[in-house]
Amino acid sequence: MTLILTGSPTRYGEPSFTKDNGFLKTVKRELAEAVARRGGDKSPRVLLISAAPDDKGFTESVRKGMTLCIHRSGIRTSKVIMLDRHNAPDAARLVADADWVILCGGHTPTQNRFIGEIGLKGILEGYDGLVMGCSAGSMNCADLVYAHPELSGEAIDSKYKKWLRGLGLTSINIVPHYGQVRGMEIDGKRLFEDIVIPDSIGHKFYTFPDGGYILCKDGRSTLYGTAWEIFGGAMRQVSHENKSYSFMNLIFISPHFPQTYWHFCAGLKNNGVNVLGIADTPYENLPWELRNCLTDYYMVQNLEDYDQVYRAVAWFAHKWGKIDWIESNNEYWLEQDARLRTDFNVVTGIRNDHIAAIKNKSEMKKYYALGGVPTARQIKAAEGFAAVKAFAAKVGYPIIAKPDNGVGAEGTFKLHSVEELQEWFASHPQNFRAFVVEEFITGLLVSYDAVYNDRQEPLFESMGVYPTPIMEIVNKGLDSCYYVDKTVPAALRDAGRRTVKAFGIRSRFVHLEFFKIDRDREGLGPKGTFVGLEVNMRPAGGYTPDMMNFAHSTDVYQIWADMVAFGERHKEQGEQYFCAYASRRDSCTYKHTHGDILAAYGDAICMCDRMPAALSGALGDQVYMARFLAKKDIQPFFDYVCERG
Repeated sequence: MTLILTGSPTRYGEPSFTKDNGFLKTVKRELAEAVARRGGDKSPRVLLISAAPDDKGFTESVRKGMTLCIHRSGIRTSKVIMLDRHNAPDAARLVADADWVILCGGHTPTQNRFIGEIGLKGILEGYDGLVMGCSAGSMNCADLVYAHPELSGEAIDSKYKKWLRGLGLTSINIVPHYGQVRGMEIDGKRLFEDIVIPDSIGHKFYTFPDGGYILCKDGRSTLYGTAWEIFGGAMRQVSHENKSYSFMNLIFISPHFPQTYWHFCAGLKNNGVNVLGIADTPYENLPWELRNCLTDYYMVQNLEDYDQVYRAVAWFAHKWGKIDWIESNNEYWLEQDARLRTDFNVVTGIRNDHIAAIKNKSEMKKYYALGGVPTARQIKAAEGFAAVKAFAAKVGYPIIAKPDNGVGAEGTFKLHSVEELQEWFASHPQNFRAFVVEEFITGLLVSYDAVYNDRQEPLFESMGVYPTPIMEIVNKGLDSCYYVDKTVPAALRDAGRRTVKAFGIRSRFVHLEFFKIDRDREGLGPKGTFVGLEVNMRPAGGYTPDMMNFAHSTDVYQIWADMVAFGERHKEQGEQYFCAYASRRDSCTYKHTHGDILAAYGDAICMCDRMPAALSGALGDQVYMARFLAKKDIQPFFDYVCERG
């Protein structure tokens, strides 16, 4: 089912559905999808549900008026039927026959009684068409309906019930027709100041002028147009014309690290998402940019303590309601994120039943094979020295031993002979079972970086190129130099997309590593083939997301936030560049000074900063980024920055 909540589908005085905020376009799209889902013809069948079922004259005028309005909007229908008292016994059949159910406006309590009498809530269970509420109809779509006084005498009637049981199609309560009712008085009481706003203590309402609407689809609820939130006795504007606001609670784990992750929170805030942060740092010590993005914050003493983090999530769920997302975008917390999603039934992300596939290198092989993506041959070290020795004899030395569940190149060993293999086993008597051993592949290390929505559609794609393998940088203390390419080769895009599909990746920023092999290899393919190395279900490390922004003239943080809130991309790309990254180590002496670098590459430098100590092993201490239109300018930049004195 798709649900649309409106005050009125028309602006005051308009003869047809408004086009403002994309309303008519949205209705036509969702109606076409509903008809297609139900296997119907091109002309939808419409069922109107009366708010005055016993008033024949009023009901008939509403039917004629709505039918005319629909047709004037360019929507052809096969039939339009009004459900009122005379055909109430046929309610179940009429709903089942309709592609589009419209709950009409009128007196909210009167309609509420009628839908209760006909059992509409049960009838709509499993309904797969389009439901649209108008005014009272939108209000009655809520589980717990807020029916503020409308008629004379209701505001002073001690027996008048403001809270009613509704259809349970949404948890959102609206106060419709903001433009007409903002200054309304009922029984000498101001509707907003004396009734609605005081009633918002412990409750949340949304109000917007006609022309605004809320779309509830695929687990997302999005408000379009000018709107205000009324909560806790206060009123604040949350959206403007041709803008949108997402009804979503997202818990961001450790939003302060890496230090650039506040940009993800800023993007979410831009989309109206409630960003609820959990970290182990006092609130006042968080960067002000991050504090400005957080709706609420909970400090734990230790993020490693699951019980503490669990209690923090439970507190947010109690205070803010249903948690829609739990995310860290950090490899270190992936397993904890999955456990929290499982325990709190959060379905927008990886859960316990799939975490091994994207954390354990041995499990990854199965999914690469499913996607037809070649990978290096591998054996578990747990099979023992003799088995690994035989494996090495088959694939040839050198071989690579690395943790089955590990991050980056940490704990990775390159073994060149049977003697080194024997020595490695001898030096890891307690933990060798935690390692896998792979054949060593030579070639260019590249990454496929992308943002995918919940339909497995790529919203953004990019390519990183790493001339020096990360393992060598870490193990030998080399300077880190790599770049983001202007484009993504078709072969890499194909391999990346097949990998995403095989692993069942949805609603994520991914960093997939591949080798572009430098010679023909048996079982892998000819020279130039992209061979799967590892999948990482998070953004590339360090400042690489910023490099993507510089290379593609865009904002990947906002693209990710748009994916979360809307399932689509709103941020476009501009001119394309190569963005090069060169770093230095504090322990080394270099020929050219910081001033020299800025003087030589001032126009090209787009960022220079310090790398957090926790990431400096692989990415260096002092970072310089520059962007170029030509690939030939990259290597001279690397050479200049990293030339040692």
